[in-house]
Amino acid sequence: SCILHEKVTESRSDLEDLHPYATPREQRFRRFASLEFEGQLYMTPYDFIQAVTNDEPKCAKKWRSLSKQELNQILMETPPVWKGSSKLFRNLNEKGVISYTEYLFLLCILTKPHAGFRIAFNMFDTDGNEMVDKKEFLVLQEIFRKKNEKRERKGDEEKRAMLVLKTEGEDLVPRSYWDTLRRSTSQALFSDLAERADDTTSSLSDTTLLVHFFGKKGKAELNFEDFYRFMDNLQTEVLEIEFLSYSNGMNTISEEDFAHILLRYTNVENTSSYLENMRCRIPEEKGITFDEFRSFFQFLNNLEDFTIAMQMYNFASRSIGQDEFKRAVYVATGVKLSPHLVNTVFKIFDVDRDDQLSYKEFIGIMKDRLNRGFRVSYTEQHYILLQSCF
Repeated sequence: SCILHEKVTESRSDLEDLHPYATPREQRFRRFASLEFEGQLYMTPYDFIQAVTNDEPKCAKKWRSLSKQELNQILMETPPVWKGSSKLFRNLNEKGVISYTEYLFLLCILTKPHAGFRIAFNMFDTDGNEMVDKKEFLVLQEIFRKKNEKRERKGDEEKRAMLVLKTEGEDLVPRSYWDTLRRSTSQALFSDLAERADDTTSSLSDTTLLVHFFGKKGKAELNFEDFYRFMDNLQTEVLEIEFLSYSNGMNTISEEDFAHILLRYTNVENTSSYLENMRCRIPEEKGITFDEFRSFFQFLNNLEDFTIAMQMYNFASRSIGQDEFKRAVYVATGVKLSPHLVNTVFKIFDVDRDDQLSYKEFIGIMKDRLNRGFRVSYTEQHYILLQSCF
């Protein structure tokens, strides 16, 4: 909803002039954020959901300035982590504040496979006690901030990141990214910041996420089970919102709607040819259930593992059939795709209608979809992993 607020900050254009070198993610955050407190911009949970499910904000909004009293009231109403659910962001709606660094963290969660949740938790758990406290969490946030404050040093940091990753040898595979980070990089990243962590935590305002994880006094600790449930719930919530936006209260969405969702945020210019191709080849609508829909996006979150498997079996240089595709997905990612879902995917992307899927084209488009339109080079993927995703 578009709300007219009595107290607003200076116009968006004035503030945007202060950030002419903002990254695409920063620009998107600024476009969707609706709150300002003590000179910092914040999203509401509603803003975040809009940012990951829509191309543009539904309406132009001024940044509303929060008073300390208003912020405290919002935080007082934040539920504890054990009351979390897959409707958390929808229930909070506009009663919450999310910082830019938390926005980056939440974006990372949306594209992480379940197998990566434990490694992500371990990255936060710097003392290895199987619990994450507020200080440990904020040190990671400081790393996010340092990346943006020192953008001019990006080239040097990128080279260092690549050197770290190359210590695994020439046979580096994506799964070892996490291993490298945990074994080689974690302590180096934290040692530079730990001595200043107390200053960092004292100077930051509390946010909905911090209160949700660590309580109103900031003394609670986060265990892995609660962390896993939060990540899983967030992925489910965003998928439910996308699914429900097309299902009109029904238990399924049409195959054409599924194609529309898949092709969003991609670099495909002529989506109509894909849609027409699918309409001709699936004349009778059967529908895609939410379980099928969710399973496909779980597969997308494991796309790197699937890519490696295809390369290992020399499938990457040729087209593959439906049975090969389904089997490769299960072997590489553990995700079982229904025959109807696989058939639908083939009917969308099999442009020459030989019932074979062009691996390179399919992977390229799906990597776009996974990143929700933020295309990055191979080198930048390593850099972002080190700097933004734990």
